[in-house]
Amino acid sequence: MFNTIFPNIHKEGYKFLAISIIATFLVLLFSKFLGSIFILLTIWVYYFFRDPERVSINDDKFLVSPADGIISGITEVEGPAELNLENKKFTRVSIFMNVFDCHVNRMPSSGTVEEIFYKPGKFLNASLDKASEENERNYYKLKTEKNDDEIIIVQIAGLIARRIVCEVNKDQQLNQGDRIGMIRFGSRVDLYFNNRKILAKVGQKTTAGESLIAES
Repeated sequence: MFNTIFPNIHKEGYKFLAISIIATFLVLLFSKFLGSIFILLTIWVYYFFRDPERVSINDDKFLVSPADGIISGITEVEGPAELNLENKKFTRVSIFMNVFDCHVNRMPSSGTVEEIFYKPGKFLNASLDKASEENERNYYKLKTEKNDDEIIIVQIAGLIARRIVCEVNKDQQLNQGDRIGMIRFGSRVDLYFNNRKILAKVGQKTTAGESLIAES
């Protein structure tokens, strides 16, 4: 119960939380009204950088959600040109994270990180479809352990997001639900896959590492 009310905080949040706490004490010395606003801001900073434990299905027959948020689109597209997959068809599931969602991203399946590619770009509203091609983003190409299909995760910076955090390395082996990184302050994650049956739908709320997205 304690961990549910007070989850762990991601290491990216320590600096912001410390700054917010110090600023709150300083402002309280001069104004209780403004100080109360800063207290709420501090609570939000803690809440934004929360990093709760998740329990995955641990079955690579399924793909679980890489992000908390709302599924904003499910489309059939060509693969990312940045990974030389533009001539291959994929299903793309886009998950939009607002500033109140947990922003820690996770592995949809067990596998190996075959490639990581960072692409500088714009900071358009992450809910827009063109954000997949124009915004700053980070690609992860995964190879599953039990299948020959390719899975791609794309972290996409949003309108006010200014930092994509990658916490894994090329050739690293990971389990389903393992953390791969986070995006600061409102963003989106795209999940590409093929040869799988969709289990999710547009408008669905997802939980990273737990919600089922597709099955083989």
